[in-house]
Amino acid sequence: MNLAYRDVRHNLFRFLLTCLGLSLLMAVVLAMIGIYNGLVSDALNIVKAPQAELWVVEHGTQGPFAEASKIPGDTRDAVARLHGVSEAGSITYKTVEAKFAGDTLRLYVIGYQLGRPGGPQTVVEGRNIQRSHFEMVADRKSGLTPGDYIRLGRDNFKVVGLVEDTMNSAGDPAIFITLADAQTLQSQLAPPALRVQIARGAGLLESENAVAAVIARLDANADAQSVAQTVRQWKHLSAMTQAEQEELLIQSVVDRARRQIGLFLGILLTVSAVVIALIIYTMTMEKLKQIATLKLIGAPDRVIIGLIVQQSVALGAVGWFFGLGIILLVKDYFPRRVLLEPHNAAALAGIILVVCVVASGLGVRAALKVDPAEAIGG
Repeated sequence: MNLAYRDVRHNLFRFLLTCLGLSLLMAVVLAMIGIYNGLVSDALNIVKAPQAELWVVEHGTQGPFAEASKIPGDTRDAVARLHGVSEAGSITYKTVEAKFAGDTLRLYVIGYQLGRPGGPQTVVEGRNIQRSHFEMVADRKSGLTPGDYIRLGRDNFKVVGLVEDTMNSAGDPAIFITLADAQTLQSQLAPPALRVQIARGAGLLESENAVAAVIARLDANADAQSVAQTVRQWKHLSAMTQAEQEELLIQSVVDRARRQIGLFLGILLTVSAVVIALIIYTMTMEKLKQIATLKLIGAPDRVIIGLIVQQSVALGAVGWFFGLGIILLVKDYFPRRVLLEPHNAAALAGIILVVCVVASGLGVRAALKVDPAEAIGG
């Protein structure tokens, strides 16, 4: 006879209600794990998207993601002639807000040269950019669909294709346009501001031929560090390998948000442990008379310990299972990407198992101290 099972059947509604509360708590823990993973993945996706091996940026900067970087557009020609470079392309990045269907969309604009590195790798719907002006490929999270028109600056752009999971570290969906259009968008001023600049004799504030970075792909036998060192000898430029760029993103751009989410996750796990411990302790205290009766009829301690530990583990298992189901149902409605890997769910299951066993210690201690005489005197 399994006493834990019979006790659960006797108080089934209360057990399920308790499991529901725990499942909501587990869903929040899983959501934080998913947001943590999504934050890191989004930051890395942008830098991995061009499939580059070398990033050439402005000297003295960590750009183009950690800080602003501007270099002349013709730098691409110089980089392309370096020994070991197979192909190179100029690229720009800019965050804009645009009106669409009555809403304001915050978009991360990536400008690249057609036929050169930097453009979308896999278009999941529609096609890639084919015209030199006024076409775009957007991330599906933007809510845009092929055939839509959206105004950027003073021009209307047609959405011709969609990509997936291409967002910056802030969670803004990316759009791809040609480099010429991106440079025009960067240098454009609103008419009143432009008139002020012309009146001052300043003209445009920025060169239309500036780019954020030049990315390069290398020959199979080329050493990325050696090519980067060659670029660093040019006093006005700096260079980073792909690995260095990814490390910079993790350690600099998303580090504070990553640590904050990690701390919050630790607090949630601690709260979960305390809640489970209190629930098990309360359930044990309510059964003290029954436990005393078991002792009176000669039940060994292992039977009582099994009753409490099995109920604790059952609470954690059911809470974890339903929590996982809840988060899988709602994760696509979060404003940020929630990325859950199988090993994340497995790791949390292991943690919950340990927490349940440890948390049941309070209940076990209270049960073992019960005097069998209480079954008669109570």
